[in-house]
Amino acid sequence: MLKQQLNLKLSQKLSPQQIQLMKLIQLPTQAFEQRIKQELEENPALEDGREERTEEYEEYEADNNEEDYDSESIETDIDVDEYLSDDEIPSYRLQANNYSPDDDEKSVPYAAGTSFNQHLKSQLNTFRFNDTEHEIAEFLVGSVDESGYIRRTVQDIVDDLAFTQNVYTDEETVEKVLKKVQQLDPAGVGARDLRECLIIQLHRKEPTKQVDLALDLIERSFDHFSKKHYNKLLSRHDITEDELRDAIEVIEHLNPKPGGAFSGNMRMVEHVIPDFTIKIEDGELQLSLNGRNAPEMHISRDYSNMLKGYKEAKEKTKAQKDAVMFIKQKLDAAKWFIEAIKQRQQTLMLTMSSIMNYQKEYFLSGDERNLRPMILKDIADEIEMDVSTVSRVANSKYVDTPYGTKLIKEFFSESMKNDQGEDVSTREIKKILEMSIEEENKRKPLTDEKLAKVLKDKGYPIARRTVAKYREQLDIPVARLRKEI
Repeated sequence: MLKQQLNLKLSQKLSPQQIQLMKLIQLPTQAFEQRIKQELEENPALEDGREERTEEYEEYEADNNEEDYDSESIETDIDVDEYLSDDEIPSYRLQANNYSPDDDEKSVPYAAGTSFNQHLKSQLNTFRFNDTEHEIAEFLVGSVDESGYIRRTVQDIVDDLAFTQNVYTDEETVEKVLKKVQQLDPAGVGARDLRECLIIQLHRKEPTKQVDLALDLIERSFDHFSKKHYNKLLSRHDITEDELRDAIEVIEHLNPKPGGAFSGNMRMVEHVIPDFTIKIEDGELQLSLNGRNAPEMHISRDYSNMLKGYKEAKEKTKAQKDAVMFIKQKLDAAKWFIEAIKQRQQTLMLTMSSIMNYQKEYFLSGDERNLRPMILKDIADEIEMDVSTVSRVANSKYVDTPYGTKLIKEFFSESMKNDQGEDVSTREIKKILEMSIEEENKRKPLTDEKLAKVLKDKGYPIARRTVAKYREQLDIPVARLRKEI
């Protein structure tokens, strides 16, 4: 049986303008500049730069404030006077006076050049290949990944050459061509694993006692070497600790990722642009927003003059009515975008100011042990904004401090209690852990269990598994792999 009934329900939805504002807040400085450029291209009613105000324009604006307009005459609910009187916002209202053109970073450096694969292909001309060998060589170069390795078996390469290139060959021929590809620069390129990569580079070096021993270690005892079983290496190769130490030093100077050394490696390298700057002046913290986040924007005068022309026309054609609607939409969008930029500036400064004050001790000292436990909700409650807004500011923005450029989200951390029952930041514990590992005897590195005891003695009672988790987050290997001779 069908029934009809009325239900009342309260719901909260974000308007398209609010969604766009959230997206603007999330953008870092360089992406924000690209967004402004896109808006300027799409909306002719929006212009950048400082607006020049002449006497004729002041008079025109005053006239528009006094006159009335009959919106019903063009069969629409548009109040054209509203746009004529408010569109030309004085430039001093569209910019913050604490920014200077000197704050602008005019250029962003990039790495440029040919791709890694093109660099390798250009070297193939130094070898004598027949047609089939040249096709195989180009295919092998195309199979080199960004680290410089060919991570495929020879049999797979033979099959792919037949199916995709219509080149029928055998494993012996591919191996022969591969040996020549492995002679390309940088040294080690074309290797199929780390062991082969190191061997290729050692063969390129001038033969010495240390290089010969390093080559022998990699060829005969790579597994023991990678696991740092130094006692087994000393016994198996019948060498002294000094000889082993010299050979290890040679190996440590090799490049495990030869492709990574090529600056033009398939993608452009973008430099980080700090969104904020924190300075210490007379013992006090000073926060500023990158001047590129405070552009000068204004409404196009041409569009306002067009509205004035349509307003003065006695008879309105359908084309003129459509034109007024179009202009109104563009002016509306331009006004909103300018307002959104101001709101973005205010939100960024308010959020970062709160973070700076919350972590004042750290910013004054630079000691990570002074970082207070801080989560997104702490800042959100203080500035009376949503947690998602704080997250958008923190996740993609950088701040230039006296101690280097930092990602803002790095200042957030959970809390743990020390032996006195006080809340301390997990960042503080990680710093203590890192310092303890740096000070350890590298001949007998501390295990996770011993590190837990060291931290407990320093007032941080945490479990061994927690030490292991923090050590992995710090990208520090286990004790066995930290061992030195």
